[in-house]
Amino acid sequence: MTAPEIVRCRWAGITEPIYERYHDEEWGVPHANDRAMFEKLVLEGFQAGLSWLTILKKRENFRRAFHGFDPERIVRYGAKDIARLMADPGIVRNRLKVEATIDNARAVLKLARRTRLSTFLWAFLDGRPQVNSHRTFKTVPAETPTSKAISKALKAEGFRFVGPTTVYAFMQSTGMVNDHMVTCHRYEACAELQRRFKAHAERASG
Repeated sequence: MTAPEIVRCRWAGITEPIYERYHDEEWGVPHANDRAMFEKLVLEGFQAGLSWLTILKKRENFRRAFHGFDPERIVRYGAKDIARLMADPGIVRNRLKVEATIDNARAVLKLARRTRLSTFLWAFLDGRPQVNSHRTFKTVPAETPTSKAISKALKAEGFRFVGPTTVYAFMQSTGMVNDHMVTCHRYEACAELQRRFKAHAERASG
């Protein structure tokens, strides 16, 4: 007797093990981890114009190159660090995006003077994820009024490469919304995590 087939969202490249694990273990899981949210926001910016699978394969290299996405370290980067990053074949070598990452680190630290990044972001959803019920990718939006509002607010704080589409991809990946197909084996699991999730409670215990 063969095991039943596991149904996943039909992403291009989903059969690659690294993408499969990302889909099954990370995408759509809500959290309020500031460092992880900063990393994902930066990587979503690097992804613009590329596939997420490309970024995913380079993620460990990105983490190494950007000192674990520690804003305190990144904000001190100068010309030598930019040159080092531009010479690193393990990441996406785009000067504008590298420089934007430094600016984003600066924005995170400035924001931290009054609130956490996770607090700032989750406030747009009142701390509760949005559980959708898509049956086809045709109904999944590229951006929403909420992603537009977050994008505008982030830009006002000094962030770069955070357009509405980039922000919505970020919202999907960090579990702020559930855009797994209802037929996907991860839909109900993520929906349950999202129903139980309360951003302020996770921050208090994290």
